[in-house]
Amino acid sequence: MKTLRLRADFYQQFGADYTRDVPGEGYGGWKTANLDIAWQHTAVVVMHAWDVLPMDQDPAGYSECEYIPRADAICRNVFPGLLAAIRASGFTLFHVVGHSGYYENLPGYRRAVALAGPEPAPLPRVESDPTLQKLQQFRSENVWPGKASLAVNAKSTFATDFHPAARPRGEEGVAANAHQLTALCRSADVNHLVYAGFTIGGCLLTSPGGMVDMQRRGVMCSVLRQAVTAIENRETARQELSKQLELWRVALLSGFVFNVDDFMAALRGGTQ
Repeated sequence: MKTLRLRADFYQQFGADYTRDVPGEGYGGWKTANLDIAWQHTAVVVMHAWDVLPMDQDPAGYSECEYIPRADAICRNVFPGLLAAIRASGFTLFHVVGHSGYYENLPGYRRAVALAGPEPAPLPRVESDPTLQKLQQFRSENVWPGKASLAVNAKSTFATDFHPAARPRGEEGVAANAHQLTALCRSADVNHLVYAGFTIGGCLLTSPGGMVDMQRRGVMCSVLRQAVTAIENRETARQELSKQLELWRVALLSGFVFNVDDFMAALRGGTQ
């Protein structure tokens, strides 16, 4: 079996020490190990790596999503080398899209639709009521996206197209939801997805085709540290603390955290 020997970051969430003032400080914390992953059962998935409008054309979008410049920098500086290495090696590469209007004619998407077959019935929903609707309206105006964005009904920053550095090529699988991504995984015999894209803890976690969906289908979900960024808040943005917490969450609940340079090196030297 062809394998990749990778340096993997993982987290030891045990060893709480109740002799300490804070027992959790006894945890083992971040550790590193060299692990083998199966070449034929693993794929990289690039999720929601979108081209976006310039700030002067969508100020409301940039006001809501402070991570846009970081995501763009990753697309420009990390993705070209990473995706080139993946493609040159023949490693499996998938893409997860959102919104509509820019991917439907791609052969990789048509293939995913054909493989997946009919969409499952939507989940049953509970009834809303006027009080709940008012609470939701309050959140829209005061939490996200805010009154300014609602007032101008700004064109979505994220729905324009793939970022040029993340555009699918050829027959690379393209999925719009977990149903289609699962079909791609089953067709390629993939059971381990390594995520890149935006944002960890946001879309990569809970959007259709994200880690929550795919873990429920039996897939291990890992992440490439330098190929993701997080939604930060006022208190975390300077040090990107949300990203650190989300990487910990992946290591604790999903899979492993890999470094891009290590991953590319492993692709160049996969072993039998």
